[in-house]
Amino acid sequence: MSNGNIEILELSQFKNYLQPRPREANKGNFGHVLVVGGDYGFSGAARMAGEAALRVGAGLVSVATRPESSLVLNAARPELMCHGVNSGSELEPLLVRANVVVIGPGLGRSAWAQKLLYLVLKSEKNVVVVDADGLNMLAEKPAKKENWILTPHPGEAGRLLKKSTPDIQADRLGSARELQQKYGGICVLKGAGTLVLGPDSQPAICKAGNPGMASGGTGDVLSGVIGGLLAQGLPLVAAAKLGVLIHAMAGDLAAKEGGERGMIASDMLPYIRRLVNP
Repeated sequence: MSNGNIEILELSQFKNYLQPRPREANKGNFGHVLVVGGDYGFSGAARMAGEAALRVGAGLVSVATRPESSLVLNAARPELMCHGVNSGSELEPLLVRANVVVIGPGLGRSAWAQKLLYLVLKSEKNVVVVDADGLNMLAEKPAKKENWILTPHPGEAGRLLKKSTPDIQADRLGSARELQQKYGGICVLKGAGTLVLGPDSQPAICKAGNPGMASGGTGDVLSGVIGGLLAQGLPLVAAAKLGVLIHAMAGDLAAKEGGERGMIASDMLPYIRRLVNP
């Protein structure tokens, strides 16, 4: 649906991407996501991103994280292939096997995080979703790429553009355009009425979602959802739009089940699976 110059996202627009799978399908048909993140104390962020990628239909999901976290993550969600990495050389073979990289959930800004981010951004093979501290470090050393999706909230967008959060919120569409022009790829400006903007597409807005989603971890879930859709072969802008919509609708279903207050990010995960199987 279109509202003037802004497209309003609706699930019916994406029915071609949500068709039943062929009987002879195997996991290799649905891509391999690598989540890079989970510094000390933040391994849960990497787990939620990884699980969201699985729930949206990715065939394989690996997690590159601190060695101390890898066993815990694997025990908590055994479907995730968890790898402890201390250096870029340990990350490189994981990048070779994946076709999509989600970097940022729980990444932090340590020297360890900076090395991993540098290596991911140097790779031309992988499509990349950048979130959280990946964005904060990108703000310090800006780069421009066409094969990535950036998913800032207004505070991160302000850092990326050297503006205040109120300035971003005062002109959200203009800010999304500026982000896309400066950094390339696809911009997803999160918030009430998340915006999606690519280089050659009409701006899109998501009317779904609710205040219960304003809690830690929901952005990690979104990055995993988008990464999982990319792994299945969706074009960048379609993956960003459908990912934003599924994420918001899952939040609405979770809120309907138990209320907005007290809702946590992982409450959304079962509904993601339901929404991609209409």
